[in-house]
Amino acid sequence: MDTNYLENNYLTLVGKVTGEKKFSHEIYGERFFIFSLSIPRLSGNSDIIPVTVSERLINDEMLEEGKTLLVKGQFRSYNSYEQQKNRLILTVFAKDILEVNEENEDEENEISKKDMVTNEVVLTGYICKKPIYRQTPFGREIADLLLAVNRAYNKSDYIPCIAWGRNARFCQNMEVGVQVKIVGRVQSRTYEKKFEDGTVENRVAYEVSVGSLELINENDEENNAENDTENQQAV
Repeated sequence: MDTNYLENNYLTLVGKVTGEKKFSHEIYGERFFIFSLSIPRLSGNSDIIPVTVSERLINDEMLEEGKTLLVKGQFRSYNSYEQQKNRLILTVFAKDILEVNEENEDEENEISKKDMVTNEVVLTGYICKKPIYRQTPFGREIADLLLAVNRAYNKSDYIPCIAWGRNARFCQNMEVGVQVKIVGRVQSRTYEKKFEDGTVENRVAYEVSVGSLELINENDEENNAENDTENQQAV
Protein backbone atom coordinates (compact mmCIF):
# COMPACT_ATOMS: atom_id res chain seq x y z
CA MET A 1 0.00 0.00 0.00
CA ASP A 2 1.31 3.43 -0.94
CA THR A 3 2.02 5.82 1.88
CA ASN A 4 0.60 9.33 1.79
CA TYR A 5 3.42 11.19 3.49
CA LEU A 6 1.42 14.42 3.69
CA GLU A 7 -1.07 12.65 5.95
CA ASN A 8 1.73 11.45 8.24
CA ASN A 9 2.79 14.97 9.14
CA TYR A 10 0.83 18.18 8.76
CA LEU A 11 0.32 21.30 10.82
CA THR A 12 -1.35 24.68 10.96
CA LEU A 13 0.15 27.67 12.75
CA VAL A 14 -1.10 31.23 13.10
CA GLY A 15 1.17 33.77 14.73
CA LYS A 16 3.11 36.99 14.42
CA VAL A 17 6.47 37.37 12.71
CA THR A 18 9.22 38.17 15.18
CA GLY A 19 12.82 39.06 14.32
CA GLU A 20 14.34 39.10 10.84
CA LYS A 21 14.47 36.33 8.28
CA LYS A 22 17.81 34.59 7.72
CA PHE A 23 19.14 32.70 4.73
CA SER A 24 19.04 28.93 5.28
CA HIS A 25 20.15 27.10 2.13
CA GLU A 26 19.75 26.84 -1.64
CA ILE A 27 18.66 23.86 -3.75
CA TYR A 28 18.71 23.93 -7.56
CA GLY A 29 18.60 27.71 -7.58
CA GLU A 30 15.71 27.93 -5.09
CA ARG A 31 16.62 29.77 -1.90
CA PHE A 32 15.11 29.02 1.49
CA PHE A 33 14.89 31.32 4.49
CA ILE A 34 14.17 30.87 8.20
CA PHE A 35 12.04 33.23 10.28
CA SER A 36 10.37 32.98 13.70
CA LEU A 37 6.66 32.91 14.42
CA SER A 38 5.35 33.93 17.85
CA ILE A 39 2.24 31.95 18.84
CA PRO A 40 0.42 32.76 22.12
CA ARG A 41 -0.50 30.03 24.61
CA LEU A 42 -3.58 29.97 26.80
CA SER A 43 -1.28 30.57 29.77
CA GLY A 44 -0.31 33.98 28.40
CA ASN A 45 3.19 32.94 27.36
CA SER A 46 4.18 32.46 23.72
CA ASP A 47 5.98 29.80 21.71
CA ILE A 48 8.62 31.07 19.30
CA ILE A 49 8.70 28.59 16.42
CA PRO A 50 11.25 28.55 13.56
CA VAL A 51 9.76 28.34 10.06
CA THR A 52 11.67 27.41 6.91
CA VAL A 53 10.11 28.77 3.72
CA SER A 54 10.95 29.01 0.03
CA GLU A 55 11.54 32.43 -1.48
CA ARG A 56 8.83 31.50 -3.98
CA LEU A 57 6.13 31.59 -1.30
CA ILE A 58 6.95 34.94 0.31
CA ASN A 59 7.75 38.59 -0.31
CA ASP A 60 9.65 41.07 1.84
CA GLU A 61 6.49 42.77 3.10
CA MET A 62 4.98 39.47 4.26
CA LEU A 63 7.83 38.84 6.71
CA GLU A 64 7.82 42.28 8.30
CA GLU A 65 7.95 42.33 12.12
CA GLY A 66 4.47 41.96 13.62
CA LYS A 67 2.70 40.62 10.53
CA THR A 68 0.19 37.85 11.31
CA LEU A 69 0.63 34.78 9.12
CA LEU A 70 -1.07 31.45 8.54
CA VAL A 71 1.47 28.70 7.90
CA LYS A 72 0.59 25.21 6.70
CA GLY A 73 3.25 22.56 6.34
CA GLN A 74 5.16 19.87 8.22
CA PHE A 75 7.25 19.62 11.39
CA ARG A 76 10.64 18.32 10.24
CA SER A 77 14.03 17.41 11.65
CA TYR A 78 17.59 17.17 10.37
CA ASN A 79 21.00 16.49 11.87
CA SER A 80 23.54 19.27 12.31
CA TYR A 81 27.15 18.34 12.98
CA GLU A 82 28.45 20.74 15.64
CA GLN A 83 31.55 20.45 17.85
CA GLN A 84 32.12 16.88 16.63
CA LYS A 85 28.61 15.87 17.73
CA ASN A 86 25.33 15.39 15.91
CA ARG A 87 22.52 17.67 17.02
CA LEU A 88 18.86 17.24 16.09
CA ILE A 89 17.48 20.44 14.57
CA LEU A 90 13.70 20.95 14.32
CA THR A 91 11.86 23.39 12.08
CA VAL A 92 8.46 23.92 10.50
CA PHE A 93 8.71 23.45 6.73
CA ALA A 94 6.13 25.74 5.13
CA LYS A 95 4.18 24.42 2.15
CA ASP A 96 1.70 27.29 2.10
CA ILE A 97 1.81 30.69 3.78
CA LEU A 98 -0.77 33.49 3.79
CA GLU A 99 -1.14 36.84 5.48
CA VAL A 100 -4.00 37.06 7.97
CA ASN A 101 -6.00 40.26 7.77
CA GLU A 102 -8.03 40.81 10.91
CA GLU A 103 -9.99 43.77 9.55
CA ASN A 104 -10.98 42.87 6.01
CA GLU A 105 -11.99 39.27 5.29
CA ASP A 106 -12.68 39.82 1.57
CA GLU A 107 -9.28 40.92 0.26
CA GLU A 108 -7.68 38.56 -2.23
CA ASN A 109 -5.16 36.09 -0.73
CA GLU A 110 -5.99 37.18 2.80
CA ILE A 111 -8.08 35.45 5.44
CA SER A 112 -9.73 36.14 8.73
CA LYS A 113 -8.17 34.95 11.98
CA LYS A 114 -11.54 34.44 13.65
CA ASP A 115 -12.30 30.84 14.73
CA MET A 116 -9.01 29.59 13.25
CA VAL A 117 -6.82 26.88 14.75
CA THR A 118 -3.62 28.68 15.76
CA ASN A 119 -1.32 25.77 16.63
CA GLU A 120 -2.08 22.17 15.69
CA VAL A 121 0.13 19.37 14.40
CA VAL A 122 -0.91 15.83 13.45
CA LEU A 123 1.77 13.12 13.33
CA THR A 124 1.55 9.41 12.49
CA GLY A 125 4.75 7.52 13.19
CA TYR A 126 6.59 4.92 15.21
CA ILE A 127 7.97 5.00 18.73
CA CYS A 128 11.73 4.74 18.10
CA LYS A 129 12.99 5.07 21.68
CA LYS A 130 11.60 3.70 24.92
CA PRO A 131 9.38 6.44 26.45
CA ILE A 132 10.73 8.05 29.61
CA TYR A 133 8.07 8.43 32.30
CA ARG A 134 8.55 10.64 35.36
CA GLN A 135 6.69 12.71 37.92
CA THR A 136 7.41 16.27 38.97
CA PRO A 137 7.86 17.18 42.66
CA PHE A 138 4.24 18.35 42.53
CA GLY A 139 3.05 14.95 41.26
CA ARG A 140 2.46 15.89 37.64
CA GLU A 141 2.95 12.94 35.27
CA ILE A 142 5.11 13.46 32.18
CA ALA A 143 6.42 11.13 29.45
CA ASP A 144 9.03 11.96 26.80
CA LEU A 145 8.59 10.27 23.41
CA LEU A 146 10.64 10.22 20.22
CA LEU A 147 8.51 9.62 17.14
CA ALA A 148 9.90 8.55 13.75
CA VAL A 149 7.67 9.91 10.99
CA ASN A 150 8.25 8.61 7.47
CA ARG A 151 8.86 11.09 4.69
CA ALA A 152 9.26 10.64 0.92
CA TYR A 153 12.55 9.45 -0.62
CA ASN A 154 13.24 7.03 2.25
CA LYS A 155 13.69 9.83 4.77
CA SER A 156 12.28 10.15 8.27
CA ASP A 157 11.71 12.98 10.70
CA TYR A 158 12.46 12.36 14.37
CA ILE A 159 10.09 14.42 16.46
CA PRO A 160 10.38 14.77 20.27
CA CYS A 161 6.96 14.71 21.94
CA ILE A 162 5.86 15.23 25.53
CA ALA A 163 2.72 13.67 27.01
CA TRP A 164 0.94 14.62 30.23
CA GLY A 165 -1.29 13.01 32.84
CA ARG A 166 -3.18 9.93 31.66
CA ASN A 167 -1.44 10.05 28.29
CA ALA A 168 1.95 9.98 30.03
CA ARG A 169 0.94 7.00 32.18
CA PHE A 170 -0.33 5.22 29.06
CA CYS A 171 2.91 5.86 27.15
CA GLN A 172 5.24 4.47 29.79
CA ASN A 173 4.47 0.89 28.77
CA MET A 174 4.80 1.41 25.01
CA GLU A 175 7.44 -0.62 23.21
CA VAL A 176 9.75 0.56 20.44
CA GLY A 177 8.11 0.05 17.05
CA VAL A 178 4.53 0.80 18.12
CA GLN A 179 2.71 2.98 15.58
CA VAL A 180 0.72 5.89 16.95
CA LYS A 181 -1.19 8.96 15.82
CA ILE A 182 -0.62 12.12 17.81
CA VAL A 183 -2.51 15.40 17.71
CA GLY A 184 -0.93 18.26 19.61
CA ARG A 185 0.80 21.60 19.34
CA VAL A 186 4.34 22.70 18.61
CA GLN A 187 5.98 24.32 21.62
CA SER A 188 9.32 25.89 22.50
CA ARG A 189 11.11 25.90 25.84
CA THR A 190 14.42 27.25 27.07
CA TYR A 191 16.97 25.22 29.01
CA GLU A 192 20.59 25.39 30.14
CA LYS A 193 23.19 23.16 28.49
CA LYS A 194 26.10 22.47 30.86
CA PHE A 195 29.46 21.48 29.41
CA GLU A 196 32.31 19.49 30.94
CA ASP A 197 34.42 22.62 31.41
CA GLY A 198 31.70 24.12 33.62
CA THR A 199 30.38 26.62 31.10
CA VAL A 200 26.64 27.00 30.56
CA GLU A 201 24.82 27.83 27.34
CA ASN A 202 21.16 28.84 27.06
CA ARG A 203 19.36 26.88 24.35
CA VAL A 204 15.84 26.48 23.00
CA ALA A 205 14.21 23.07 22.49
CA TYR A 206 11.21 22.37 20.27
CA GLU A 207 8.76 19.52 20.74
CA VAL A 208 5.14 18.48 20.29
CA SER A 209 2.92 18.76 23.36
CA VAL A 210 0.52 15.81 23.03
CA GLY A 211 -3.20 16.59 23.20
CA SER A 212 -4.49 13.19 22.06
CA LEU A 213 -2.81 9.91 21.25
CA GLU A 214 -4.08 6.66 19.77
CA LEU A 215 -2.59 3.36 18.72
CA ILE A 216 -2.79 2.49 15.02
CA ASN A 217 -4.31 -0.83 13.93
CA GLU A 218 -5.67 -1.55 17.40
CA ASN A 219 -9.19 -2.98 17.60
CA ASP A 220 -9.57 -2.43 21.33
CA GLU A 221 -10.61 1.18 21.76
CA GLU A 222 -9.99 0.92 25.48
CA ASN A 223 -6.27 0.88 24.72
CA ASN A 224 -6.46 4.31 23.18
CA ALA A 225 -5.39 7.17 25.38
CA GLU A 226 -8.04 9.76 26.14
CA ASN A 227 -7.61 13.41 25.40
CA ASP A 228 -5.77 15.06 28.25
CA THR A 229 -6.81 18.69 28.28
CA GLU A 230 -4.53 19.69 31.14
CA ASN A 231 -1.58 20.06 28.74
CA GLN A 232 -3.39 22.74 26.80
CA GLN A 233 -2.51 25.26 29.48
CA ALA A 234 1.05 24.07 30.05
CA VAL A 235 3.44 26.89 30.82
